[in-house]
Amino acid sequence: MGHAYSPGWRKLTIVILRPLLSGLLKRDWRGRGNVPGEGGVIIAANHISEADPLALAHFVCASGRYPVYLAKSTLFDVRFIKSVLRGTGQIPVYRDHDDASLVLQDAEKALLDGECLVVYPEGSCTRDPDLWPMTGQTGVARLALKTGAKVVPVANWGAHELMPYKKAEQTGLAGSLKKGLHPFPRKTMKVVAGPPVDLSAYEGRPLSRETLRAATDAIMAAITGLLAELRGQEPPKDRYDHHRVLDERRAAPLDPAKSKADGS
Repeated sequence: MGHAYSPGWRKLTIVILRPLLSGLLKRDWRGRGNVPGEGGVIIAANHISEADPLALAHFVCASGRYPVYLAKSTLFDVRFIKSVLRGTGQIPVYRDHDDASLVLQDAEKALLDGECLVVYPEGSCTRDPDLWPMTGQTGVARLALKTGAKVVPVANWGAHELMPYKKAEQTGLAGSLKKGLHPFPRKTMKVVAGPPVDLSAYEGRPLSRETLRAATDAIMAAITGLLAELRGQEPPKDRYDHHRVLDERRAAPLDPAKSKADGS
């Protein structure tokens, strides 16, 4: 059985969302020609806001493809939303699943059926204080190397001004943003797609941790380079590793002054 969706649902979402997003957001789009017009393809993008999936969807649709996202499984339990998600062929991700290869089976099927899959390799909105891409998870590399699908790197900038991520770090650029939705004045969504990432050096290799990590780093480097182009800034030398930062914070000794203030 192939990847299931309703052409009617897809057409309806385009008819409703395209004029809505055009009126809400200004656009600075580049590189749409790098998105293949047909065949399975992975759009690998940075994630800075809960609003950027809509901006990316608009960009992908304008590039001639319909975006399929890996969406949290809990969204498929919400009335009406689940009808839209299933009708348009979005793919549920069960985050408590132990086997990543099983979680990605539906995504592999979609790619083999010629879908345009939009994936955030970071796995969540960036926690980097200045909103640069974090280290990536290896799922995108696994999908690409198993299916042969091209990985088109995409960077976006501006969605953080419309809706800053509520769990972002409270320092740097992220800490300077006021939480909540800020539609006025109209924000400009900058999106750029680059040429497919060259993963030929990893093709035919066993999908070991080392191979997947190297391929993932190549994908993240391409995304980061595009974002640096959009921002007109130099990215940090080392990418933010959210898991390492959390481990360091858990291992850090308690501050006696803070413990006293907390009443502990």
